[in-house]
Amino acid sequence: METFYRAIIVFIAGYIFLRVTGKKAVAQMHTFDLLYILVLTNIISTPVEVGNIGKSIIYATITVILYKILVRLSLHNKLRWLLYESPTVLIHNGDIDRQGLKKVRMPMNELLSQLRVKGYIDTQNIAIAVMESTGNISVIPKSEHRPVQPNDLKLKVSKTYLPIPLIMDSQIIYHNLKYLKLDRDWLYNELEKMEEKVENIILATYLENGTLFIDNNAIIEHKSDPYYYKPGRDN
Repeated sequence: METFYRAIIVFIAGYIFLRVTGKKAVAQMHTFDLLYILVLTNIISTPVEVGNIGKSIIYATITVILYKILVRLSLHNKLRWLLYESPTVLIHNGDIDRQGLKKVRMPMNELLSQLRVKGYIDTQNIAIAVMESTGNISVIPKSEHRPVQPNDLKLKVSKTYLPIPLIMDSQIIYHNLKYLKLDRDWLYNELEKMEEKVENIILATYLENGTLFIDNNAIIEHKSDPYYYKPGRDN
């Protein structure tokens, strides 16, 4: 029983500490997701240092159960606001929310850096920027500064098609061939027409028009062409 209580105490204490640390520290993950990974990793590594495998397995099992319970509870609207931190507004209608920045402990230069990464250089053009509970920043530009959409121009566009990979890293993806109701013979016939070999192909995808796009190991050299400049010393 003492083992059970200790696991619960460690889990709850770690959760509180991470919540106090703030959303920036747990970017990409919710607080208890990160805590689950940290605690479970530490528990699993304990037998290497202590040699008590049985107790470590019990701790790990309790931790997994607690995590599953928290995930299930987070599906309920009333408990979600308790388990997840609320989004924090950083910019609203072009105005920077200094209280929001102070709350998430983000300096101005970091905010501007995050906006540049997302392609925004002027805060005045942003309708709202929010730090989500995962630590990510969501940005919605003002309507006059957002990219033009086909509906804006009343254009009818074709349905989006996702190229289907058939070869990746010189390995045939048979389940995608089966999905397309094609077989290995068809693929080899197509490769023969294009004078390609499976072992030389990095990526081959099935296109909307029924043809193959192939990217092989061959690299086209563009010596001294400024449009093909590559940063670094390998020029």
